[in-house]
Amino acid sequence: MGVTVRELDGMAEWTGAAALYREVFGYTEPEWGLSPRLLAALGENAGTVIGAFTGDDMLTGFCYGFTGIEAGEVYHYSQAAVVRAGFRGAGLGRLLKYAQARAARRTGARAMRWTFDPYALRNAHFNFAVLGATGIRFLPDFYREPGTDRVLVSWDLTDSDQNQDHRRTRRWGRPGGESVLVAAGESFAAPDPQDRAWLRQELVTRFATGRRLVGVVRPEGDPGRVAYLFEEEA
Repeated sequence: MGVTVRELDGMAEWTGAAALYREVFGYTEPEWGLSPRLLAALGENAGTVIGAFTGDDMLTGFCYGFTGIEAGEVYHYSQAAVVRAGFRGAGLGRLLKYAQARAARRTGARAMRWTFDPYALRNAHFNFAVLGATGIRFLPDFYREPGTDRVLVSWDLTDSDQNQDHRRTRRWGRPGGESVLVAAGESFAAPDPQDRAWLRQELVTRFATGRRLVGVVRPEGDPGRVAYLFEEEA
């Protein structure tokens, strides 16, 4: 599939991106919309507004983000990335993230951050196994609403080979460290309140000990379960 990934430019493209954002997430209420003028401002002020186009100029994917600072560290925060239905699973998400990383480096950022729902296993696999990001913090009720728990991940942008295939040979735990499996059932797909409360407590406990989240796996001999893998912070 021939795809061009580039920064969006002009009101027509920003409006198309805002429409795709609403379509993918199924938002209908006006308060959940994304302003094209906001995208224009981000593009002019160290933000990222990037789209993926097929050969017939159809916008098939879109991501946007902005610069953030914590304790003097400049990072890029990736607020959202969406891919049109029918084009998922073709690697567009990876292309968008790599393009966003290149743009973020130009602003001086050495890392990129974003959040994901710990029950979204497809996202977890993409974040850890495909990109090699690390979960650095657990944020209960991130959007100040029940059921909006999120894990904050950080992706190192100092690897000059990151726009090529990611080197997946990472060390699970360091000498003297401890790798911890936190297992949960298939209810990850549609968790009930008790499951979500249980996972929340497990994540709070693991992150409080200084560990970082580095992977999601299916334990051998137990294909009906999944596990988050932690390691001690170096």
